[in-house]
Amino acid sequence: MTLISIIPIVLVAVAGIWMFLELKRMKHTILAFFIIALVLFGFFSFNIVFKGSNLSIKNVSDIEKGAQLYFSWIGSIFGNVKSLTGQAVQMNWEGNVTS
Repeated sequence: MTLISIIPIVLVAVAGIWMFLELKRMKHTILAFFIIALVLFGFFSFNIVFKGSNLSIKNVSDIEKGAQLYFSWIGSIFGNVKSLTGQAVQMNWEGNVTS
């Protein structure tokens, strides 16, 4: 093999090793961003859902009502997304076609 044919193989191998190491490091960064986003979503969604309600965390029945309210709210979000997606799929996306 000549030197010209070995250089691309070595470059591909070095790039592959470098990408493997970067992906390993990036995995931790992505996980950290995901956890931060999940915590922020939970905080803001709890604030939105319980804004006008007089629930206390000291009473078990209020905790049950709060959990029921929160998961009902989350379920309605999924229902709305499902409805929106279904309507978007049924739309005519071709536009005005004149012949």
